[in-house]
Amino acid sequence: MSAESASAIQRSQVDLVDFVDWSGVECLNQNSSHSLPNALKQGYREDDGLNLESDADEQLLIYIPFTQVVKLYSVVVKGPEEGPKTVKLFSNKEHMGFSNVNDFPPSDTAILSPDDLKGKPVVLKYVKFQNVRSLTLFIEDNQSGSDITKVQKIALFGTM
Repeated sequence: MSAESASAIQRSQVDLVDFVDWSGVECLNQNSSHSLPNALKQGYREDDGLNLESDADEQLLIYIPFTQVVKLYSVVVKGPEEGPKTVKLFSNKEHMGFSNVNDFPPSDTAILSPDDLKGKPVVLKYVKFQNVRSLTLFIEDNQSGSDITKVQKIALFGTM
């Protein structure tokens, strides 16, 4: 991952939320009262009062399939001081769980700073995300070291 974040989403990039196959979206270790739609769905993710929270520990495993093949360019992750720190991204890896997530090398790893969590786009290794049918995000830890990770917004930007 490049050390620098993009200052803005490039004009040709679009928010890929309209291409998410919602019937296949999954999130492991989410608190049922603070679930993934709060951070991923348009309308909910713009409300800072709503968030995704982890349940048993700080880790979250999020699977996002798309309705068509996309090219992923950048990701925006917004969160408070308990927001994600290490996020491993896997392109086209299905059926991952906490027991096997470390068996696969990630397509990219984002080490988020508190500044990134204010909504700054983080540019990914574009060559690794050319023909993406699904994306798995493994949130390994958070900024504060607490047992609960909170995510206010996840937005994915790219092209078809």
